[in-house]
Amino acid sequence: MHRDIDITIVRAFLAVVETGSVTRAAELMNLSQGAISQQIKRLEQLSGHALFARAGRRLILSPEGRNLTVSATQLVAANDQLWASLRQPVFQGEVRFGAPYDIIGSYTPPILRRFSKAFPAIRVTLICQDSVVLLSDLKAGNIDLALTTELGCGKGGETLRSDRLVWAGARGGEAHRRDPLPVSLGADACVFRPIAIAALRKARREWLAVCEVSNMEPVRATLEADLAVAPLLGHSVPDSLEILTSKSLPKLPTFKINLYQVANPKPVVLAFADHARRCIAANL
Repeated sequence: MHRDIDITIVRAFLAVVETGSVTRAAELMNLSQGAISQQIKRLEQLSGHALFARAGRRLILSPEGRNLTVSATQLVAANDQLWASLRQPVFQGEVRFGAPYDIIGSYTPPILRRFSKAFPAIRVTLICQDSVVLLSDLKAGNIDLALTTELGCGKGGETLRSDRLVWAGARGGEAHRRDPLPVSLGADACVFRPIAIAALRKARREWLAVCEVSNMEPVRATLEADLAVAPLLGHSVPDSLEILTSKSLPKLPTFKINLYQVANPKPVVLAFADHARRCIAANL
């Protein structure tokens, strides 16, 4: 006898797997926490096993939960593909997506991965530039949509998340204790550059530039070698580095991660924007 599983409870399960939290899963799916908890309970009743265990403030998969994840992912993907075939227009062509170098490695991979699974026939061209350059490219129609890092949010923009600018350096490093302070900064168009310089001047901290390029690879290399410190968004600090809390370093402001779209976007661009919202919301 055939038995069917409600796809909603499987989505709730995967949302908790993705976020590690019922609260965040509820935000991702636009449901109440109670609804998510009830759906997880229903799936556990079908399974006959607990699917999650608590590790501090985060939910982690039990062995039975891990065993279920692959099949659950395949089921949802197959459902979404079938629904797209039934309801959505056939998307073709290209999406030109811009992101600044400071979040290219932290925020964009999940978006690209998720969109590629949903629309494998669409080519995504990734453009990496400073935020001010991306906004100019968007206005000129050279790209379809962009994520930016800004102190505020401009006309037509949508703030998806806020993230504090922090000082980062090598784990256990000494660079932040040197005088003058060695700093790796972006190029002139980098939005973090004037903010960091102004903060250092206000704190009367002498500094010297070690690296001045809008490219995370050389900046990261100088930090990991303990040759410098750099202003980075807290969420973007890789595991090989640490956020510096020394009182000798001035406090930096909070930036906004904003989403902008070209005027009159194509349906496929709207779909990409929706994936960006969902990915960033899940990564709070």
